[in-house]
Amino acid sequence: MINFKGSLVSGDAPIFGPNERGFVYGDALHEEIKVVNGHIYFWEEHYLRLMASMRILRMEIPMDFTLEFLEEQVASLLNANHLQDSAAFVRISVYRKTGDQLLPEDNEVSYVITCQEGPRPFYTLSDEAYEVELFKDFYLTADMLSTLPTNNQILRVTGSIYARENRYQDCLLLNAQKNVVQSLYGNLFLLQGGLIKTPPLSEGCGDGIIRRKLIDILNNSDEYQLQEAAISPFELQKADGMFISNIRVGIQPITKYRKAAYASDVYSQLIGRLNAAARLG
Repeated sequence: MINFKGSLVSGDAPIFGPNERGFVYGDALHEEIKVVNGHIYFWEEHYLRLMASMRILRMEIPMDFTLEFLEEQVASLLNANHLQDSAAFVRISVYRKTGDQLLPEDNEVSYVITCQEGPRPFYTLSDEAYEVELFKDFYLTADMLSTLPTNNQILRVTGSIYARENRYQDCLLLNAQKNVVQSLYGNLFLLQGGLIKTPPLSEGCGDGIIRRKLIDILNNSDEYQLQEAAISPFELQKADGMFISNIRVGIQPITKYRKAAYASDVYSQLIGRLNAAARLG
């Protein structure tokens, strides 16, 4: 079952027409959230990011699009799919309504909420190989649009195909200044001794919720110093470690980049603090 504009319908119901703006123009946003036993991780942060993104794209926010309303919509969908007592991932997609012209007739929106069962309730560190390489065919733009969770993911789709063809687990994306911005699947953090670096939003990286939480954790840490600064490709092989953050895995250690191999056991404290924040958030 999916939630289409507040109604529960079959997942294979023909809800979209050929002129849907989310399909024709990519005129859409999404917010992916993790829910465990009905508790939405970092719900307020997700909601506020969605509202801010809609305002930036000049979408009209419906009067009933309150935090409580959307939380109720998510809960009803999870109940309908018997996922209220397990771990699940939920995707809220918002798009401007049908219109076959570039200029929309108005800024009114519609929405779809989907869900799927998740693998585990809390974040754990993977010990599997995770090799990355630079993806240099296309570049991210260092502007505000790149930070938003829009449905225009063609760069990452193309990059993921490149990674599969070359047997990498992920690729690192560059901006037009040739700085490393993030990976295909999340935000990038680089470890150099007691310093952890991550690119600032001005470099064009996604404004990830887990990135925000890790920045909060690191700013209150005695073990590490956080620095938001541009990362050059030359720094990657000199680093002591690298990891990716996203809502699905929390922290994904990178084990290899070219000739450099990295340990993944240094992040156990971080993953523990992230789980503690998730239980509260």
